[in-house]
Amino acid sequence: MNIGDVARRASLPAKTIRYYEDIGLVKPLRDTNGYRAFRDQDLHKLAFLSRARTLGFTIEDCRTLMALYADQERASADVKRIAEVHLTQIDDKIAQLEAMRDTLSELVRSCAGDHRPDCPILKDLAAGV
Repeated sequence: MNIGDVARRASLPAKTIRYYEDIGLVKPLRDTNGYRAFRDQDLHKLAFLSRARTLGFTIEDCRTLMALYADQERASADVKRIAEVHLTQIDDKIAQLEAMRDTLSELVRSCAGDHRPDCPILKDLAAGV
């Protein structure tokens, strides 16, 4: 398969596939003319990467997960540990976003939104200056 074919089948932009190749996540063969020749195993890796990235795993996590996937002697505990750390990071981010939302909601409620110049939103933003 050429890069266009594999991009379509993996639902990834060709630019992303080239990046994954540059950082060593996939290593397609090269035809005699120098074009990339992707195999089914490359497509499988790209689909794996796409799903892992969709779940928010970092590139380094993806590299580790792919190595674990390829290792028939792996312990599932190693995979679970990576996923648990990532889940904790997601939970932390959700808590931060909820706190931001609560603060902004309160500021929006406290602002009259009328013709007067007084604005609690701007006062709050300027408080750190």
